[in-house]
Amino acid sequence: MRSPGWSILALGVATAAAAQSTPERPSIGSAVKHVEVLDIRYLRRSLTDLGGTKGTICWFVSDDCPLVLRYMPRMRTLHREFRSTGFAFAAVNVAPGDTVRSMATCAVDHRMPFPFLKDPECALARACGVDRTNTVVVLDGKQRLCYRGRIDGSYRFSGASPNPGRADLVEALRELSAGKPVSCSETSVEGCAITWPIEPRGDSLTFCRDIAPLVQRHCQDCHRRDGAAPFALETFEDVASRGQMVAEVVRQRRMPPWYASDKYGKFANHRGLSEAEVRTLVGWVNSGMKQGDRNDLPKPRDFPKGEWRIGEPDLVLKLPQRIRLPSEGYVAYKYFVFPYQFKEDTWVERVEILPENRRVLHHANLASVRGFKYEQSGFITGQVPGGDPMVLDPGTALLIPKGSVLAIQCHYVTTGKPEVDRLRIGLRFPRQVVQRRLHHIQVYNTRFKIPPHAPHHLVSRVRKIPFAADGVGMFAHMHLRGTDMRFVAIEPDGTRRTLLLVPNYNFEWQQSYRWHAGKVSFAPGTRIEVEAHYDNSKFNPFNPDPTRVVPHGDNTDDEMMWGFVFFLCQGEALGLRIDPKTGHVLP
Repeated sequence: MRSPGWSILALGVATAAAAQSTPERPSIGSAVKHVEVLDIRYLRRSLTDLGGTKGTICWFVSDDCPLVLRYMPRMRTLHREFRSTGFAFAAVNVAPGDTVRSMATCAVDHRMPFPFLKDPECALARACGVDRTNTVVVLDGKQRLCYRGRIDGSYRFSGASPNPGRADLVEALRELSAGKPVSCSETSVEGCAITWPIEPRGDSLTFCRDIAPLVQRHCQDCHRRDGAAPFALETFEDVASRGQMVAEVVRQRRMPPWYASDKYGKFANHRGLSEAEVRTLVGWVNSGMKQGDRNDLPKPRDFPKGEWRIGEPDLVLKLPQRIRLPSEGYVAYKYFVFPYQFKEDTWVERVEILPENRRVLHHANLASVRGFKYEQSGFITGQVPGGDPMVLDPGTALLIPKGSVLAIQCHYVTTGKPEVDRLRIGLRFPRQVVQRRLHHIQVYNTRFKIPPHAPHHLVSRVRKIPFAADGVGMFAHMHLRGTDMRFVAIEPDGTRRTLLLVPNYNFEWQQSYRWHAGKVSFAPGTRIEVEAHYDNSKFNPFNPDPTRVVPHGDNTDDEMMWGFVFFLCQGEALGLRIDPKTGHVLP
């Protein structure tokens, strides 16, 4: 992609604007105006959502400020000490280069038990008169500034201080708890100067030359006619009519959807725009969305014809009746068995779950079972928001055992009017000799109970990979209280290797994370540890009931902790010739 010609000019404008944008410092005792920030799910929130009855502590941070990182343990301790006294804690990220996902990664890596919020326009920092990271602001229950300054004097850029002096934040909180005014209400802070964000411009950019290639590459897998997304982004009119919305979700890195931390692992199905691409698209929107010369348009993408993403299936199974859904309300999980029994061992290399009505099926899980009840142990693949069908590399296949039937677990949602759906399953059989069989383990815990109002409850489990293996990929599943999930490989010698961190899990966007072929392997005896955290507090906007003790359960108002790891046996060479019409092994 060509470098935009406006970058040098934009830098000069940004420097000048930054010098003029230092905020006036509101005085101690003044009320902080209402501003909104983003939580880890990209939802707009206010400080009142934190629910601090006594007051709110806002700690202004970035992912890489060394003083912020040194104070992480101290703030964990203070949270334990003061949260029961009615004070709410929040870390507020003010670094323009930090994304919501990187912010959430930092919070998980440092085991921070309170919310991390993103202040993308630094609106909250300006409203509080904060110009450096590592600044703490304490607001009372009426959102009035009571303290602004340092945590204490323990750390400086040059290292730890042998004499930390007065514990200014602790003293301020103790005085407020006792109903007293803060005796030392403002202190100097050592931290990183905040760089105020500047919106890019691109006056020479046009849709036809600069934007259409980006939209083709990053958006149209879903946003096309008859695609999975609710609207298309194929023409200038499509994009320009939604320009501000497109710029917002791209600027925030909400789109394209991707929830794995960039800090751990490299994945073959990674999605995302580069920083330069984000600036190009946002700059085009900010500069009036010029169309340009249609002769500059790239050739339209050629998408596979037909409704199946796996290509035309060799076997299609469908439910004998349609599923009728109400116009509103919660729909309990539904379970169905497809009326087809596999008379012989059957090998498949592609599987797709296809609803007739894409708007109503939130997600579904498919399993091979012996009886007439869905069992997670026989999991094959799923259909999830933002996910892909199961497509295995040539020479690799999944075995459906003789005598099995396919059962499916479905989570439907309402749309405001009565709806109907009918599910189909498409199977494609191998065209090449099958050398390797797909295996997986499920690292799950069904015996947990999340306490009422718990903001950061840990659930974990460990399982062993049964043989030397080559990794294929992973999948994380929780419900509405899940906030993050980490997969760690524990080698036989005790070495720990993080395979995947989903730091800001989103129930609406569940994705698989596939490794590049041959890039990840496991020694015999390797164990997989999965750790997940759950927010059962009022701050979680999707929490059905923060007063409940939440157990494991299939329905969305309960919880799940399920980590899937898919792999192949190292050195396996089955040499199976498969009938492409039936999936059976040929003699």
